[in-house]
Amino acid sequence: MFGSMGITELVLILFIVLIIFGAGKLPQLGEGLGKAIKGFKKSVHEADAIEAEASAQQGQIQQPGAPPLPTRRLRQGPSPAALRRHLRLPPRHRL
Repeated sequence: MFGSMGITELVLILFIVLIIFGAGKLPQLGEGLGKAIKGFKKSVHEADAIEAEASAQQGQIQQPGAPPLPTRRLRQGPSPAALRRHLRLPPRHRL
């Protein structure tokens, strides 16, 4: 199943996680883990699609007088201040 781990080891790990986090937190942990995996898969597929699109554009020969191919703007991440607010971190003080 998971390499050399058997069912006994998996049950033991689940039992330890249950003791540490409690039964109420397990659904939240599973949901968070699922969202993280889904986000990772989505970013991998987007990167593959961007690579395929770039290689396809490089393969096309631009005809003279034709309008340039549209470029796609890459999404930028949030500003550091917005990230601090989201994570509820104290503001940085400038000296």
